[in-house]
Amino acid sequence: LDFEEGDSYELEVQGRDGGGLSDTAKVTVTVTDINDNPPVISVRSALSEISEDSPSGTVVALLHVQDRDSGANGDVRCSLDEDVPFRLQSSHGSYYSVVTARELDREQVSEYNVTVRAADGGSPSLQSSAVLALRVLDVNDNAPVFAEERYSARVAENNAAGALVLTVRATDADWGQNARVRYRLSEGRVRGAALSSYVSVQAETGALYALRSLDYEQVRELRLWVRAEDGGAPALSSNVSVLLQIVDENDNAPQVLYPPAAPPGSGSGSVWGAAWSGVELAPRCAADEAAAPGEPAGSLTRWLVLAVAAVSCLFLAFLLLLLALRLRRWRRRQLLPPAGAALRGVPVSHFVGIDGVRAFLQSYSHDVSLTADSRKSQLRFSASASCCDTLPARPLPDEPAVLLGDE
Repeated sequence: LDFEEGDSYELEVQGRDGGGLSDTAKVTVTVTDINDNPPVISVRSALSEISEDSPSGTVVALLHVQDRDSGANGDVRCSLDEDVPFRLQSSHGSYYSVVTARELDREQVSEYNVTVRAADGGSPSLQSSAVLALRVLDVNDNAPVFAEERYSARVAENNAAGALVLTVRATDADWGQNARVRYRLSEGRVRGAALSSYVSVQAETGALYALRSLDYEQVRELRLWVRAEDGGAPALSSNVSVLLQIVDENDNAPQVLYPPAAPPGSGSGSVWGAAWSGVELAPRCAADEAAAPGEPAGSLTRWLVLAVAAVSCLFLAFLLLLLALRLRRWRRRQLLPPAGAALRGVPVSHFVGIDGVRAFLQSYSHDVSLTADSRKSQLRFSASASCCDTLPARPLPDEPAVLLGDE
């Protein structure tokens, strides 16, 4: 019997004996359901591709789930895997929809195989499943990324034009045209000339080439920016700094700046002795010959030593002159008495007058020369008189007497 085909049956039973008598009875047979049918999942509609920038809640598929059993055996529960960005929503009755639970990222997962599982409530429970294949479409949401944060290279000067300097590389996590990277130089100038006249970058490979022969004496280094741009719409780009250091080579011979070169016609073997008589020419050593053939390397060193010696002598002479001036000033202070010391012992009684000019007694002839706060005050007495007889020594007063007028 199959409960899903018929859940009950009615029978009519007749009993007859040998004498021809009979009787009838009705028999009803009821079929009890058992859990013998698994749930059935029907995919009514589904997407095979979805853009990675689709908003959350986008419907991916519409499902219908049913179980032919009855009662608890026909109760169905649906579920999805836990590690997928999708969820189930009950639409109406036994219909379900699969929607996105969050934004998708093609760079992390480009394809999904979403498994929908349905289980009934029987014991033991029966299950069934359906798989939804979904491919995530790319959008240009990733800018190119360089392999290094900054690039640097050393280039020997006098390089050949078109020489390969270095190669920059950038990758784009997007797909297809969005991941196609092209390189170009940012605008700049070097010594008044366009940067593009010195170096160039190959658009497809990122190789940097020197377009001219570089000279260390003119340009020590080149700083430039390389831009990587993808093929999306709109395009995304990123920049990286590149430092090119020019390496010096021994390509310049020494030049004699002093003494000047001999005038034409003076002879290659003669020394310009008229201007340099008395200058000793030092013999050249083997090291100088090997370092710079035909150039007087030792003479330059000799001139440098002479210049240092001359500066040292001038500095020493300046120190001696300064010391002599200091000694002279100190000696002058020791010889000259302080201001007012020459008249300190003169008594007040030798001066007369209070309103006019006070003078010494007429019996003495003298000159007085005074300046305020001067260390050069002088007092001269005549030859006929003695300072000792004229100005007798007396104890110093408490305060010096006023010579000329009131203050």
